[in-house]
Amino acid sequence: MEFGYTLLCEQTPPRQLVTDLVAAEEIGFDYSVISDHYFPWLEELGHSAYVWSVLGALAQATDRIPLMTFVTCPIMRYHPAVVAQKAATVGVLSEGRFTLGLGAGENLNEHIIGRGWPSVDVRHEMFAEAVQIIKELFGGDYVNYRGRHFTVDSAKIYDLPDEPVPIGMAAFGSRAGRLAAQYADVLISDQPVGDVVSLFQKDGGAGKPVYGQIPVSYGTDYEEAKQNAHRLWKFGTAGWKVMAELPGPVNFEASTKTVRPEDVAEAVPCGNDVNHYLETVQQWADAGFTHMSFCQVGADRQQDFRDWAKAELLPALRERFG
Repeated sequence: MEFGYTLLCEQTPPRQLVTDLVAAEEIGFDYSVISDHYFPWLEELGHSAYVWSVLGALAQATDRIPLMTFVTCPIMRYHPAVVAQKAATVGVLSEGRFTLGLGAGENLNEHIIGRGWPSVDVRHEMFAEAVQIIKELFGGDYVNYRGRHFTVDSAKIYDLPDEPVPIGMAAFGSRAGRLAAQYADVLISDQPVGDVVSLFQKDGGAGKPVYGQIPVSYGTDYEEAKQNAHRLWKFGTAGWKVMAELPGPVNFEASTKTVRPEDVAEAVPCGNDVNHYLETVQQWADAGFTHMSFCQVGADRQQDFRDWAKAELLPALRERFG
């Protein structure tokens, strides 16, 4: 298993995202992932930088660590032909260190263009078309496409990395899992969905990497760490069917009024007990995940988390999971 460092654009100023990853690379994280949002989940998170500008800076500021979007939605806010161009450019700038992680998106970020929010069935149709367009453009030829949802007229990408940018696809259910098995080089999920992993592997994804992510709230005082997790990550308890539908930070705030700190702590490892973190990762390993990224809650807690990860967490993870 490999272990990654998550850059959360929704909670961290853009310049700090760059300095955080430089430091994470130095202490030995295996790879990195970065979110792609227009809005933060909660107003208190307070940030939401344009990830593609940040990725350009990351590609130049780091030397070895792989980069990955976790995840980009190519169905509304971005046209898939433009996503392909952006991803190819980052692939060139990073000298082949970039993976394009894709997902079907959330109302939170996509409603801004004023086209409404389609049903999940329509979103999956759009997602499938978008991935086909992106893969064709990564081939380097002119692409014409006439689908139900997208049209591409004589598009061509001129700056491509030596090898096509790998494509990761997020999946939380069987339909998305089958789609990922058909089109993706990498499966992505933020839940330990072992049944989806098995489906992905059975339908064409055998031997391909499976990426997950765990939100964590490190701190030497467990209660303080738990309160911090509740303050900044309470939105994450709603589940994806809710999180994909709510339109704004104020709606997420309203939906979490009854969420308790102990509810958040059930899903977010808190404090500094390494064994607790190891047991959480074990659940993902048992579900078939090969890569696990850690998303430390709070921009002001990143340095403390990295120091602890270097001294305790990463050595313990590598001893247990190899």
